Amino acid sequence: MSRVLLIEDDRAVREGVTLTLRRRGHEVEGAPTGEAGLAAMETFRPDLVLLDLMLPDKSGFEVCRRIRATQQIPIIMLTARGDDIDVVLGLEAGADDYIVKPARGEVLEARIRAVLRRAAPGDGGPDPAAAQPVETHGDLAIDRKGLLVAKHGQDLALAPSEMKLLLYLSATPGRVFSRQQLLEHVWEHSYHGDARLVDACVMRLRTKVEDSSRSPRYIQTVRGFGYRFGPL
Repeated sequence: MSRVLLIEDDRAVREGVTLTLRRRGHEVEGAPTGEAGLAAMETFRPDLVLLDLMLPDKSGFEVCRRIRATQQIPIIMLTARGDDIDVVLGLEAGADDYIVKPARGEVLEARIRAVLRRAAPGDGGPDPAAAQPVETHGDLAIDRKGLLVAKHGQDLALAPSEMKLLLYLSATPGRVFSRQQLLEHVWEHSYHGDARLVDACVMRLRTKVEDSSRSPRYIQTVRGFGYRFGPL
């Protein structure tokens, strides 16, 4: 199974989540502070990070940004409450998903599996088998099998959710997807999910693939409906 780094200052929560995940076959390393978590990134080399937003030494937002500065590893935020500002800031910092504590083991497992699938090859959109290994869309080159995206020949560092969203939208240029459809297919949220996940991911993706995020060429908003890729 996966290697999970849990950055959580509450000892009871840390021990409970660790036990739950180990029973499900995951290898878990716990860290009580942001600095300890950042140090464990180098020694433990996790496949995924579960990150509490309220840490004693530095905020989870800062920890998330520091991880994202060098790595595109999946990050799931843990928050004791679903406060709008906490969720939005965490997503803008680069998190792929969030879970409100306390979370059942089934929820943790489902979210971990979903976010790891986003980071895995072979899940490039509605019909990836029909796509060419490398596609060109304007200034973007998309390698679906290799999970690589380049702009003007320079590789772009995309987080798992950003990559999955781009692959999914670009598989059918011009087709409009609602936020709920994207939540179901990209984030695998089968219930009526949180549209902020989609909007924050679109915002981050635009800063990387667009020349101007205010006049997007690739990830376009269709007001009242959702998002589409192009037309270019």
